[in-house]
Amino acid sequence: MRDKPAGETRAADVLQRMRADIISCALKPGAKLRFEGLRDMYAVSFSTLREALSRLVAEGLVVAEDQRGFVVAPVSIADLNDLTYVRVLVERECLGLAIKHGNDDWEADIIGSFHRMDRLQDRLGSNYYLSGEWGKLHGDFHFSLVAACGSPNLLEIRQKLFERAHRYRRMSSQFRPKWRAKDVEHKMIMDSVIARDTAKAQELIERHIRETTENVIKHAGHLFDAADEAPHTRADHVAAE
Repeated sequence: MRDKPAGETRAADVLQRMRADIISCALKPGAKLRFEGLRDMYAVSFSTLREALSRLVAEGLVVAEDQRGFVVAPVSIADLNDLTYVRVLVERECLGLAIKHGNDDWEADIIGSFHRMDRLQDRLGSNYYLSGEWGKLHGDFHFSLVAACGSPNLLEIRQKLFERAHRYRRMSSQFRPKWRAKDVEHKMIMDSVIARDTAKAQELIERHIRETTENVIKHAGHLFDAADEAPHTRADHVAAE
C-alpha cells in the first residue's frame, strides 16, 4: 500500500494533536488561536495550520471569526444543554440498533472494553479522570456499546458529539464535590445491554449523559460567561429533565 506523502502525514498529525488539546482543555475555551504561537507549538507551516483549523471548524471545536482569525469554541450552558439534547437522541438510537443487531462477538468486545477500563480505574484511584489512557479506554467502552448499530453515518455523528462533550466531562470531574460511582453506572449499562433490555439500557445511558450536564451546571456554572447564555429553548428544557 502506498505511503502517505510527508505533508499529508504532518497535516493529519497536527489535526489530531490540536483536537486532543482542545478536548482536554489544554487549549482553553474561547482562546485566540494565533498562527505564530501555533506554529511554534506544533512546529508546522501556516498552510498546514490553516487546513487543520478549517477541519476543526467543521467539527465544531473551533470558531472562525470574520477578519479576526480563529478561536477555540467557547463553552456555555446553552451549548451544553443543546449538545446534551442531541447526544441523548443519537445515543439512544445507536444503542437500540446495536442491541437489535449485535452478535456474540459484539458482546465479548463490550465485556473486554469494560474490564480494561475498570482495572485501570482501580489502579489510578480517584484521579483516574485526569489520565489520557483512561480517557481513551472510556471512549472505547462507550463505542463498544453502539458498535453494532449498523450505520456508519450515525456512528460518525455520535463520535463527534462524544468528543465535543469531553470538555464538559472534564469540567464535571474537576468540580464535582463528591465521588461519582461511574464504574457502577458503567457496569449497570453494560449488564442491561448484554441482557438485551433495550428500554433499560436506553434509560441508563440517557441518565449517564444527563447527570454530567447537571453536575457541570450546578458546580461549574460560575465558569460560564452569562453573556453566552441564550434564552431558554426546547433543548434547554429537555436537557434539564
